[in-house]
Amino acid sequence: MALIILGVIIIILASVVLKNNLKLEKFIPVGRIIGFAFIALGIITSCVKQIDGGEIGVKVLFGSIQNDVLGSGIHFNKPLLHVKRLDVKTQNYTMSGVHDEGNQVGDDAIRVLTSDGLEVTIDLTVLYRVVGADAPKLLRETGDDYRDKIVRPITRTKIRDNAVYYQAVDLFGSKRDVFQQRIFKS
Repeated sequence: MALIILGVIIIILASVVLKNNLKLEKFIPVGRIIGFAFIALGIITSCVKQIDGGEIGVKVLFGSIQNDVLGSGIHFNKPLLHVKRLDVKTQNYTMSGVHDEGNQVGDDAIRVLTSDGLEVTIDLTVLYRVVGADAPKLLRETGDDYRDKIVRPITRTKIRDNAVYYQAVDLFGSKRDVFQQRIFKS
């Protein structure tokens, strides 16, 4: 976009400024050619989109999210098309009671009640990833902040829903793996 604006400025300068100076008047065609070259270069570079490895691109045209998903590599698109990049690698979301450890500032550990009526504080890390084919639907229905709208609330709910089936000692002992599998299945 900056190249297009620069090209327009060069054309205006060549037409207005050089026209008033008799010695430089012969450079008007050269100035226009350079201006149009900058505009053409700006249009071409705005058509080329590069998506890095581990990312996908979702096409957005005037706020309308397209169903097309761009894989990693170089793609040629319409000049006015914006490509929203999303990370499809496995990511983690940490909820911890330690002040600077998790994704939220402060104490973000989950407090749950166990089957024996005790309150237990759980620090955890959730591994998740965005499914590439569903990325346009995710952006359309949830937006960019899917971590705070989907990952965090669902994780907290599933932890609380499943912790009530175990005693406090079991959550940190022999049934920890069973607890994790139950959360994963739900």
